[in-house]
Amino acid sequence: MLIDSHAHIDDRRFDTDREKIIQNMENDGIDIILHPAVDLTSSVKAVNTAHKYDNIYAAVGFHPHSAKEMDEDSLEIIKSLAKKDKVIAIGEIGLDYHYDNSPRDIQRKWFKEQIRLAKELNMPFIVHDREAHGDILKIFKEENYKGMRGIIHCYSGSYEMAQEFIKLGFLISIAGPVTFRNASRAKEVVRKLPLDKLLIETDSPYLSPEPKRGRRNEPAYVRYVASEIAEIKNLTLDKIAETTSENFINFFNL
Repeated sequence: MLIDSHAHIDDRRFDTDREKIIQNMENDGIDIILHPAVDLTSSVKAVNTAHKYDNIYAAVGFHPHSAKEMDEDSLEIIKSLAKKDKVIAIGEIGLDYHYDNSPRDIQRKWFKEQIRLAKELNMPFIVHDREAHGDILKIFKEENYKGMRGIIHCYSGSYEMAQEFIKLGFLISIAGPVTFRNASRAKEVVRKLPLDKLLIETDSPYLSPEPKRGRRNEPAYVRYVASEIAEIKNLTLDKIAETTSENFINFFNL
């Protein structure tokens, strides 16, 4: 059984068959889905979905695209939601310097505030990092505290940067792009990092792996990510499934 550590199953692209996908998780070989939020509305949806289904957990928070919508009141609501049953992380939070949908100074402000919330609640946090590796690492070092831990989701940086994140208490989550033919840097990261520092994810409905590229991604396709990692590391699919699932369960103390 596999664990999809990052799937946006509240996305409108699942509106026609969301229930079917969730009900078919066991048949698709998926044991658990972590449903991260991107804003206040999706935070509420994530919590409600986690409460409805035994095999779904939630994270709550504001994505950097939505940082411009944040204020102190919304931060307090996120804090309240984070205390609810089956909410296991703050996220996804971080920086996105590719689209810059929110001004960079606003992104940094609310990224720091949500890290501080995770510290206050003694929770891990899930990090979105797109073309912002240097500032992400700088903020981690500025905000560093005993017990800091989190996940760098859909990792796209170098092996050397991954090592720095791991030293600070983070796991590296690998998504569909590792299956792409030209993904030499992602494959190097997988090859060099120890398996006990890796998670797998889909980031559904985005970033579909080969051979589903160009279609809607979904949790069942996390198997393609696991298979690619197995091939890169010359291990069995069962070994990848077992270890990445153990990594997830141990990380979140489930």
